[in-house]
Amino acid sequence: MIETLTDLSKMDIDQLETFVCLHPHGNFFQSIKAFRFFQATNIYEPFLIVAVENGEIVGSLLSVSMREGGGLKGYFSRRCIVWGGPLVNAARADVYSELLKKFNEINGRMSIYTQFRNFFDLTDVEIEFHDQGWQSEEHLNIIIDLSKTEEELWKGVHSKRRNEIRRAEKEGTCFRVLETRDELDETYDILKEVYDRAKLPLPRIHFFKTAYDVLGTDEFKIFLAVNGGKIIGTMYVLCFNGMMYDWYAGSYRVYYKKYPNDLIPWKAFLWGKENGFKTFDFGGAGKPGVPYGVRDYKKKFGGEFVNYGRFEKIHKPLLYQFGKLGLKAWQKLK
Repeated sequence: MIETLTDLSKMDIDQLETFVCLHPHGNFFQSIKAFRFFQATNIYEPFLIVAVENGEIVGSLLSVSMREGGGLKGYFSRRCIVWGGPLVNAARADVYSELLKKFNEINGRMSIYTQFRNFFDLTDVEIEFHDQGWQSEEHLNIIIDLSKTEEELWKGVHSKRRNEIRRAEKEGTCFRVLETRDELDETYDILKEVYDRAKLPLPRIHFFKTAYDVLGTDEFKIFLAVNGGKIIGTMYVLCFNGMMYDWYAGSYRVYYKKYPNDLIPWKAFLWGKENGFKTFDFGGAGKPGVPYGVRDYKKKFGGEFVNYGRFEKIHKPLLYQFGKLGLKAWQKLK
Protein backbone atom coordinates (compact mmCIF):
# COMPACT_ATOMS: atom_id res chain seq x y z
CA MET A 1 0.00 0.00 0.00
CA ILE A 2 1.27 3.46 -0.95
CA GLU A 3 1.27 6.09 1.79
CA THR A 4 1.72 9.79 1.00
CA LEU A 5 3.51 11.88 3.62
CA THR A 6 3.45 15.68 3.87
CA ASP A 7 4.90 16.16 7.36
CA LEU A 8 8.67 16.63 7.10
CA SER A 9 9.17 15.31 10.64
CA LYS A 10 7.73 11.94 9.57
CA MET A 11 10.03 11.59 6.56
CA ASP A 12 13.43 9.94 6.43
CA ILE A 13 15.38 12.92 5.11
CA ASP A 14 18.57 10.97 4.47
CA GLN A 15 16.64 8.38 2.47
CA LEU A 16 14.91 11.16 0.54
CA GLU A 17 18.21 12.86 -0.34
CA THR A 18 19.56 9.54 -1.57
CA PHE A 19 16.38 8.90 -3.56
CA VAL A 20 16.65 12.25 -5.38
CA CYS A 21 20.40 11.98 -6.02
CA LEU A 22 20.17 8.44 -7.41
CA HIS A 23 17.01 8.96 -9.42
CA PRO A 24 17.86 9.18 -13.17
CA HIS A 25 15.95 12.48 -13.34
CA GLY A 26 16.88 13.82 -9.91
CA ASN A 27 17.43 17.56 -10.02
CA PHE A 28 18.07 20.56 -7.83
CA PHE A 29 14.45 21.74 -7.79
CA GLN A 30 13.27 18.45 -6.27
CA SER A 31 16.01 18.30 -3.63
CA ILE A 32 15.88 18.88 0.10
CA LYS A 33 18.39 21.70 -0.38
CA ALA A 34 15.89 23.45 -2.66
CA PHE A 35 13.16 22.93 -0.06
CA ARG A 36 15.34 24.52 2.64
CA PHE A 37 16.18 27.44 0.39
CA PHE A 38 12.61 28.25 -0.66
CA GLN A 39 11.50 27.87 2.95
CA ALA A 40 14.15 30.37 4.10
CA THR A 41 13.09 33.06 1.62
CA ASN A 42 9.88 33.77 3.58
CA ILE A 43 8.18 34.74 0.31
CA TYR A 44 7.90 31.37 -1.43
CA GLU A 45 6.29 28.39 0.27
CA PRO A 46 7.64 24.93 -0.60
CA PHE A 47 5.41 21.90 -0.20
CA LEU A 48 6.78 18.36 -0.20
CA ILE A 49 4.90 15.10 -0.76
CA VAL A 50 6.68 11.77 -0.40
CA ALA A 51 5.20 8.42 -1.46
CA VAL A 52 6.30 5.49 0.70
CA GLU A 53 5.69 1.77 0.20
CA ASN A 54 6.90 -0.89 2.65
CA GLY A 55 9.15 1.66 4.32
CA GLU A 56 10.86 2.68 1.07
CA ILE A 57 10.45 5.95 -0.83
CA VAL A 58 8.97 5.29 -4.27
CA GLY A 59 8.14 8.86 -5.29
CA SER A 60 8.45 12.51 -4.30
CA LEU A 61 7.03 15.83 -5.41
CA LEU A 62 8.30 19.26 -4.38
CA SER A 63 6.18 22.25 -5.40
CA VAL A 64 6.60 25.95 -4.66
CA SER A 65 3.73 28.37 -4.02
CA MET A 66 4.50 31.97 -4.86
CA ARG A 67 3.01 35.40 -5.32
CA GLU A 68 4.23 38.83 -6.38
CA GLY A 69 4.15 41.04 -3.30
CA GLY A 70 1.15 41.72 -1.08
CA GLY A 71 -2.29 43.26 -1.45
CA LEU A 72 -4.32 42.74 -4.62
CA LYS A 73 -1.19 42.11 -6.69
CA GLY A 74 -0.22 39.25 -4.39
CA TYR A 75 -3.76 37.88 -4.21
CA PHE A 76 -4.19 37.70 -7.98
CA SER A 77 -0.69 36.31 -8.65
CA ARG A 78 -0.96 33.23 -6.42
CA ARG A 79 0.34 30.22 -8.31
CA CYS A 80 2.21 27.00 -7.73
CA ILE A 81 5.17 25.82 -9.81
CA VAL A 82 6.71 22.35 -9.97
CA TRP A 83 10.12 22.20 -11.64
CA GLY A 84 11.37 18.79 -12.71
CA GLY A 85 8.91 16.63 -10.80
CA PRO A 86 7.42 14.33 -9.73
CA LEU A 87 10.23 11.82 -9.31
CA VAL A 88 8.90 8.27 -9.32
CA ASN A 89 10.63 4.90 -9.30
CA ALA A 90 10.24 2.93 -12.53
CA ALA A 91 7.61 5.42 -13.82
CA ARG A 92 4.90 3.64 -11.83
CA ALA A 93 1.51 5.03 -12.83
CA ASP A 94 -0.02 4.21 -9.44
CA VAL A 95 2.61 6.30 -7.63
CA TYR A 96 2.09 9.26 -9.97
CA SER A 97 -1.64 8.97 -9.38
CA GLU A 98 -1.29 9.03 -5.58
CA LEU A 99 1.11 11.98 -5.62
CA LEU A 100 -1.20 14.00 -7.88
CA LYS A 101 -4.26 13.18 -5.80
CA LYS A 102 -2.56 14.40 -2.63
CA PHE A 103 -1.26 17.48 -4.44
CA ASN A 104 -4.72 18.41 -5.75
CA GLU A 105 -6.24 17.85 -2.35
CA ILE A 106 -3.98 20.38 -0.68
CA ASN A 107 -2.57 22.83 -3.22
CA GLY A 108 -5.72 23.25 -5.29
CA ARG A 109 -7.25 25.26 -2.45
CA MET A 110 -4.39 27.75 -2.20
CA SER A 111 -3.32 28.60 -5.75
CA ILE A 112 -5.11 30.11 -8.71
CA TYR A 113 -3.24 27.79 -11.06
CA THR A 114 -0.42 25.24 -11.02
CA GLN A 115 2.17 24.53 -13.67
CA PHE A 116 4.46 21.50 -13.97
CA ARG A 117 7.59 22.50 -15.90
CA ASN A 118 8.97 19.18 -17.09
CA PHE A 119 12.68 18.39 -17.19
CA PHE A 120 12.22 14.94 -18.71
CA ASP A 121 9.79 12.95 -20.84
CA LEU A 122 6.51 12.14 -19.05
CA THR A 123 4.64 10.87 -22.11
CA ASP A 124 4.23 7.38 -20.61
CA VAL A 125 2.28 8.75 -17.63
CA GLU A 126 0.56 11.66 -19.36
CA ILE A 127 -2.79 9.91 -18.96
CA GLU A 128 -2.43 10.08 -15.15
CA PHE A 129 -2.27 13.87 -15.41
CA HIS A 130 -5.13 14.11 -17.91
CA ASP A 131 -7.35 11.85 -15.81
CA GLN A 132 -6.99 14.33 -12.94
CA GLY A 133 -7.81 17.40 -14.99
CA TRP A 134 -4.38 18.56 -16.14
CA GLN A 135 -3.89 20.07 -19.59
CA SER A 136 -0.65 19.52 -21.48
CA GLU A 137 1.13 21.92 -23.80
CA GLU A 138 4.35 21.83 -25.77
CA HIS A 139 7.35 23.74 -24.47
CA LEU A 140 10.96 23.70 -25.58
CA ASN A 141 14.18 23.59 -23.64
CA ILE A 142 17.84 23.57 -24.72
CA ILE A 143 20.37 21.16 -23.25
CA ILE A 144 24.14 21.47 -23.68
CA ASP A 145 26.13 18.21 -23.42
CA LEU A 146 29.26 19.16 -21.48
CA SER A 147 30.77 15.69 -21.95
CA LYS A 148 31.69 16.81 -25.49
CA THR A 149 35.19 18.07 -26.14
CA GLU A 150 35.80 21.81 -26.16
CA GLU A 151 36.36 21.58 -29.92
CA GLU A 152 33.00 19.85 -30.41
CA LEU A 153 31.22 22.45 -28.28
CA TRP A 154 32.90 25.27 -30.20
CA LYS A 155 31.81 23.79 -33.54
CA GLY A 156 28.24 23.77 -32.24
CA VAL A 157 28.32 27.53 -31.65
CA HIS A 158 26.98 29.61 -34.56
CA SER A 159 29.77 31.32 -36.54
CA LYS A 160 28.41 34.81 -35.76
CA ARG A 161 28.31 33.96 -32.06
CA ARG A 162 31.91 32.67 -32.21
CA ASN A 163 33.00 35.97 -33.75
CA GLU A 164 31.23 37.89 -30.99
CA ILE A 165 32.92 35.80 -28.30
CA ARG A 166 36.27 36.68 -29.88
CA ARG A 167 35.26 40.34 -30.07
CA ALA A 168 34.35 40.32 -26.38
CA GLU A 169 37.90 39.32 -25.52
CA LYS A 170 39.36 41.90 -27.94
CA GLU A 171 37.20 44.55 -26.27
CA GLY A 172 38.75 43.61 -22.94
CA THR A 173 35.75 41.75 -21.52
CA CYS A 174 36.79 38.93 -19.24
CA PHE A 175 34.99 36.18 -17.35
CA ARG A 176 35.24 35.29 -13.69
CA VAL A 177 33.25 33.80 -10.82
CA LEU A 178 31.81 36.08 -8.13
CA GLU A 179 34.32 36.35 -5.30
CA THR A 180 32.47 37.95 -2.39
CA ARG A 181 28.89 38.32 -1.21
CA ASP A 182 29.25 42.11 -1.52
CA GLU A 183 29.47 41.81 -5.31
CA LEU A 184 26.01 40.28 -5.38
CA ASP A 185 24.49 43.77 -5.07
CA GLU A 186 26.24 44.84 -8.28
CA THR A 187 24.96 41.82 -10.20
CA TYR A 188 21.43 42.35 -8.91
CA ASP A 189 21.44 45.91 -10.28
CA ILE A 190 22.07 44.40 -13.72
CA LEU A 191 19.15 41.98 -13.41
CA LYS A 192 16.92 44.78 -12.16
CA GLU A 193 17.62 46.83 -15.29
CA VAL A 194 17.01 43.81 -17.55
CA TYR A 195 13.73 42.79 -15.93
CA ASP A 196 12.44 46.35 -15.70
CA ARG A 197 13.14 46.78 -19.39
CA ALA A 198 11.33 43.53 -20.20
CA LYS A 199 8.47 44.47 -17.83
CA LEU A 200 8.82 41.19 -15.95
CA PRO A 201 8.72 40.63 -12.18
CA LEU A 202 12.01 39.94 -10.40
CA PRO A 203 12.40 38.73 -6.79
CA ARG A 204 13.94 41.23 -4.41
CA ILE A 205 17.62 41.00 -3.63
CA HIS A 206 16.89 39.29 -0.30
CA PHE A 207 15.78 36.24 -2.30
CA PHE A 208 19.18 35.89 -3.96
CA LYS A 209 21.13 36.68 -0.80
CA THR A 210 19.20 33.88 0.87
CA ALA A 211 20.19 31.58 -1.98
CA TYR A 212 23.83 32.55 -1.46
CA ASP A 213 23.63 31.94 2.30
CA VAL A 214 21.58 28.72 2.26
CA LEU A 215 22.97 27.02 -0.83
CA GLY A 216 26.54 28.20 -0.56
CA THR A 217 28.93 28.70 -3.45
CA ASP A 218 29.00 25.00 -4.33
CA GLU A 219 25.38 25.02 -5.50
CA PHE A 220 24.85 28.69 -6.35
CA LYS A 221 27.39 30.08 -8.79
CA ILE A 222 27.39 33.64 -10.07
CA PHE A 223 29.36 34.19 -13.25
CA LEU A 224 30.49 37.65 -14.26
CA ALA A 225 31.53 39.56 -17.36
CA VAL A 226 33.90 42.36 -16.38
CA ASN A 227 35.23 45.20 -18.49
CA GLY A 228 37.46 48.00 -17.26
CA GLY A 229 37.03 46.78 -13.69
CA LYS A 230 33.22 47.05 -13.88
CA ILE A 231 30.79 44.14 -13.75
CA ILE A 232 28.74 44.53 -16.93
CA GLY A 233 26.99 41.17 -17.18
CA THR A 234 26.04 38.21 -15.01
CA MET A 235 24.59 34.72 -15.00
CA TYR A 236 23.17 33.01 -11.92
CA VAL A 237 23.58 29.23 -12.13
CA LEU A 238 22.33 26.47 -9.83
CA CYS A 239 24.51 23.36 -9.61
CA PHE A 240 23.43 19.88 -8.55
CA ASN A 241 24.61 16.34 -9.15
CA GLY A 242 26.51 17.02 -12.40
CA MET A 243 23.88 19.46 -13.72
CA MET A 244 24.06 23.24 -14.21
CA TYR A 245 20.84 25.26 -14.49
CA ASP A 246 20.77 28.70 -16.09
CA TRP A 247 18.63 30.57 -13.55
CA TYR A 248 18.85 34.35 -14.16
CA ALA A 249 21.10 36.27 -16.55
CA GLY A 250 21.55 39.60 -18.25
CA SER A 251 23.81 42.56 -18.92
CA TYR A 252 23.69 46.33 -19.04
CA ARG A 253 22.35 47.49 -22.40
CA VAL A 254 24.95 50.26 -22.65
CA TYR A 255 27.68 47.58 -22.67
CA TYR A 256 26.20 45.32 -25.38
CA LYS A 257 29.10 46.20 -27.70
CA LYS A 258 31.44 44.67 -25.16
CA TYR A 259 29.57 41.38 -25.80
CA PRO A 260 29.02 40.14 -22.23
CA ASN A 261 25.97 38.09 -23.27
CA ASP A 262 28.10 36.20 -25.78
CA LEU A 263 31.08 35.55 -23.56
CA ILE A 264 29.37 34.41 -20.34
CA PRO A 265 27.48 31.33 -21.62
CA TRP A 266 30.49 30.02 -23.54
CA LYS A 267 32.81 30.47 -20.57
CA ALA A 268 30.17 28.93 -18.28
CA PHE A 269 30.20 25.80 -20.47
CA LEU A 270 33.97 25.58 -20.18
CA TRP A 271 33.87 26.21 -16.43
CA GLY A 272 31.34 23.39 -16.10
CA LYS A 273 33.51 20.98 -18.11
CA GLU A 274 36.56 21.82 -16.03
CA ASN A 275 34.64 21.23 -12.82
CA GLY A 276 33.14 17.86 -13.71
CA PHE A 277 29.63 18.86 -14.79
CA LYS A 278 27.98 16.81 -17.53
CA THR A 279 25.00 18.92 -18.59
CA PHE A 280 24.09 22.59 -18.88
CA ASP A 281 20.35 23.25 -18.85
CA PHE A 282 19.88 26.49 -20.78
CA GLY A 283 16.31 26.92 -19.53
CA GLY A 284 13.06 27.54 -21.36
CA ALA A 285 12.95 28.21 -25.09
CA GLY A 286 9.25 28.90 -25.56
CA LYS A 287 6.57 27.12 -27.56
CA PRO A 288 7.34 25.47 -30.90
CA GLY A 289 6.31 27.60 -33.85
CA VAL A 290 5.85 30.74 -31.76
CA PRO A 291 8.49 33.48 -32.29
CA TYR A 292 10.63 33.91 -29.20
CA GLY A 293 13.74 36.09 -29.10
CA VAL A 294 15.27 34.27 -26.13
CA ARG A 295 15.19 30.99 -28.09
CA ASP A 296 16.86 32.66 -31.09
CA TYR A 297 19.63 33.88 -28.78
CA LYS A 298 20.18 30.58 -26.98
CA LYS A 299 20.13 28.30 -30.01
CA LYS A 300 23.23 30.02 -31.43
CA PHE A 301 25.27 28.42 -28.64
CA GLY A 302 24.48 24.94 -29.97
CA GLY A 303 22.90 22.27 -27.83
CA GLU A 304 19.89 20.04 -28.32
CA PHE A 305 16.26 21.11 -28.38
CA VAL A 306 14.01 18.96 -26.21
CA ASN A 307 10.24 19.22 -25.94
CA TYR A 308 9.19 17.78 -22.58
CA GLY A 309 6.26 20.17 -22.38
CA ARG A 310 4.28 21.35 -19.39
CA PHE A 311 1.14 20.40 -17.48
CA GLU A 312 -1.18 23.08 -16.19
CA LYS A 313 -4.36 23.17 -14.16
CA ILE A 314 -6.41 26.28 -13.47
CA HIS A 315 -7.95 25.90 -10.01
CA LYS A 316 -9.83 29.23 -10.01
CA PRO A 317 -10.74 30.22 -13.59
CA LEU A 318 -12.29 33.61 -12.79
CA LEU A 319 -9.36 34.75 -10.67
CA TYR A 320 -7.01 33.42 -13.35
CA GLN A 321 -8.58 35.72 -15.96
CA PHE A 322 -8.47 38.68 -13.56
CA GLY A 323 -4.80 37.92 -12.90
CA LYS A 324 -3.94 37.91 -16.60
CA LEU A 325 -5.66 41.27 -17.07
CA GLY A 326 -3.87 42.62 -14.01
CA LEU A 327 -0.46 41.54 -15.34
CA LYS A 328 -1.11 43.32 -18.64
CA ALA A 329 -2.14 46.47 -16.80
CA TRP A 330 0.96 46.30 -14.58
CA GLN A 331 3.22 45.90 -17.64
CA LYS A 332 1.69 48.96 -19.27
CA LEU A 333 2.36 51.01 -16.15
CA LYS A 334 5.99 49.91 -15.86
